[in-house]
Amino acid sequence: MPHSLVPASLRYADQVARSGSIQKAARELHVAASAINRQILQLEDELGVPLFERLPRGMRPTASGEAVITMLRRWGQDERRLVAEVRRIQGVRQGHVSLVAMDSHSTSVLPRLVAQLSAQHPLISLSIDLATPDDAEVALMGGKADLGAIFNLAPRRDLMVLWKSELPLGCVVAPGHPLAQSASVSFQEATVHPVALQSRALTIRRYLEAQYSWLFQAPRRFVESNSLQLVKQLAMAGQHVVFTSELDAAAELIDGRLVFVPIRDRGAEPQGISVAVDAARPPGSVVKLVAEQLVVALQEVLAAARAAKG
Repeated sequence: MPHSLVPASLRYADQVARSGSIQKAARELHVAASAINRQILQLEDELGVPLFERLPRGMRPTASGEAVITMLRRWGQDERRLVAEVRRIQGVRQGHVSLVAMDSHSTSVLPRLVAQLSAQHPLISLSIDLATPDDAEVALMGGKADLGAIFNLAPRRDLMVLWKSELPLGCVVAPGHPLAQSASVSFQEATVHPVALQSRALTIRRYLEAQYSWLFQAPRRFVESNSLQLVKQLAMAGQHVVFTSELDAAAELIDGRLVFVPIRDRGAEPQGISVAVDAARPPGSVVKLVAEQLVVALQEVLAAARAAKG
């Protein structure tokens, strides 16, 4: 479809909200700034409300503007579904899917997904954003993403879970670490060693703080970071223990750089990975196809990670 069905004034408003100013939006869209300003003023006049606050250094959506932009982004998703459905009727698997996933998926699941889609459905394009679980939920519900792969997704009416798998809670260590050959460990045994912790932005960290607050009390030795890659590097260096799931460290488990050891403490709840969509927008055929391929990639990566130790 060469032209968007969404009016230009709304598309311009969306880009101004993303860019923070008319001048930046004009450069992104390759449209004159005066044309964008004129369209937004006309839209505000038609709606009878200001959509943006005019600030000394840019533009910020008002509450009304946020509502309009959220609705617009949903329309954008609907437009992509319409195009995909027309292509399906024509017998062509073609369309675009916006996916939000976890940082750890970038080294295992996502490369596999992209390779599978490129080989089997070359006319389907993807945009992939990496986010925290909380931000991934917001992206799905706000219309910024068609599909999400999210850790520890809490049940909610706004989201439809297409697939879910439990992930045993455990720790990862280097192959030469004293715990590497253990069939399982307790938190008490693990915290004899230095611990590398993920940040509070991740649900697994908040779970550990709520259920095992003593892990974070002095004089225990721990390092914390918002970088999953850093905490895994610390584990691979040989001394640190990282509390996580097999999927978080799948690439390193598969190639033997890390070993996963389950936690055996009573009450140590399994984590989870879910593939979900916005419940208010049933997925079209192309989103369903990508979701199916995503589930296959997740299952294959988990199977490979679990087979690595054996």
